[in-house]
Amino acid sequence: MKLTVLVDNNTYIDQYYLAEPALSYLLQDGDDTVLFDVGYSDVFMINAKRMNLDLHQVNKLVLSHGHNDHTGGLIYFKNQTQPIEVIAHPDVDVYKSYQAQDVGSPLQLKDLPNSFILKLSNSPLKITNNITFLGEIPRVFTFEGQPLENDQINDDSALIYHNLDTLWVITGCSHSGICNICEYAKKISGIDHITGIIGGFHLLDNPYQLKKTVAYLKANPVDTIYPAHCSDLKAKIELAKVATIKEVGVGLSFVIK
Repeated sequence: MKLTVLVDNNTYIDQYYLAEPALSYLLQDGDDTVLFDVGYSDVFMINAKRMNLDLHQVNKLVLSHGHNDHTGGLIYFKNQTQPIEVIAHPDVDVYKSYQAQDVGSPLQLKDLPNSFILKLSNSPLKITNNITFLGEIPRVFTFEGQPLENDQINDDSALIYHNLDTLWVITGCSHSGICNICEYAKKISGIDHITGIIGGFHLLDNPYQLKKTVAYLKANPVDTIYPAHCSDLKAKIELAKVATIKEVGVGLSFVIK
């Protein structure tokens, strides 16, 4: 599988792409092209064009959860005409607020054109030969996955790539907790060792959760971690003590076997 970062908070020097505080990845697995989240705006489409990636080849769209930094681009992507399966938790477009502001999806899925085929599931769903949508993540660790105000964010999910003894976790924001996601990934895949993680860890100025997360990863080693989007500098420094950390920026592309 080839993974390309279309949107992240960061860009690389001398690579002329756009960034925004959001997330979007393109996953190419065999005959399937999966778009994972669509950022805040049309930046993911602009960057894809600059990378010579044809989004008309996308046949599956996965939404990690319903916040607008992951769903805002739906307003622009809805003009695609090819058949596209939309995979998400059933509550993905339920109203969400933070500090009295609407931070949910700007577009209800029911308002997408008929070419978008909804496949909403709170249970794991295999979407390609090697990629599985995890559905609703069980909250087994009390130190993470806490709600924002009254928003439980039950729709927060992730993808896993699993093939033989390889297991990767691909996450949007990890509101449900990266440790919770890892435990569920191992349970669903039947693989006990996680090869790599890429995505947002939602570790933002939370010393207690960071300490517990680092302890979990020390006890459950991961070969390589690409902390992105909502992972602050302090979190990256601490994570680097227990794993190999790689920089994430728009245009990052690598192959997972």
